[in-house]
Amino acid sequence: MLDTEKVIIVEGRTDKKQIEKILEEEVDIICTNGTLGIERLEQLITDYDLDNKDVFILVDEDSAGHKLRKQLAKELPHAEHIYIDKTFREVAATPESELATALLSRSFGINPIFLF
Repeated sequence: MLDTEKVIIVEGRTDKKQIEKILEEEVDIICTNGTLGIERLEQLITDYDLDNKDVFILVDEDSAGHKLRKQLAKELPHAEHIYIDKTFREVAATPESELATALLSRSFGINPIFLF
């Protein structure tokens, strides 16, 4: 676990790997591995000090992703949402250039080779 000011919450490891490849700054990326129980969510909030960090939610555009986004938004009202185009459905299936543009729109440092 890094001690950074920014945290991105994603669903799975493939999402995390895809985002790590694009980023050029140190960011904690938390995998939820699907929906979260209240205790697990509370543990993540404590472990990562999420109440005092810039939190970004980047989940799939499917029913499981929508459910998770809603749950996280309730527990972390200060979190910002990053959306992918519905046509790609999954973060891991989204083209790198699309992800790079989405991350850049939230002021993340990204490797410029992924913009084209």
